[in-house]
Amino acid sequence: MSYSIDFRRKVISTREEEGLSIRETAKQFRIGPASVSRWINQIASKASTTRQRKSDKSELIKDVEPYPDAYQKERAERFGVCQKAIWQALKKLGLTYKKNSMSSESRRKRPANISTKNTTV
Repeated sequence: MSYSIDFRRKVISTREEEGLSIRETAKQFRIGPASVSRWINQIASKASTTRQRKSDKSELIKDVEPYPDAYQKERAERFGVCQKAIWQALKKLGLTYKKNSMSSESRRKRPANISTKNTTV
């Protein structure tokens, strides 16, 4: 929870009128000195925006269906991003590759199992 703009202005004006230091002002209003210091430079808080992602989630899901055994590096080359971006997107989507405990020869006969975690927001 953030402080109101009116309160911030009052803190800054009191500091200037009484000639208090940042620590004295913070102690008087029982707030952190870092807050006072931040408010001196900028009273209003910055508006937050959503980050623009490099990979499209629906495209990634479409890529996983035909290539369930593909390495993250291969997917990264197809999407034109780094391997870590693919790893983070797969993790966020809850897509995991479940390895079978059987031998590698018997594993080839069965398709790869792709499970999705149920993510509720």
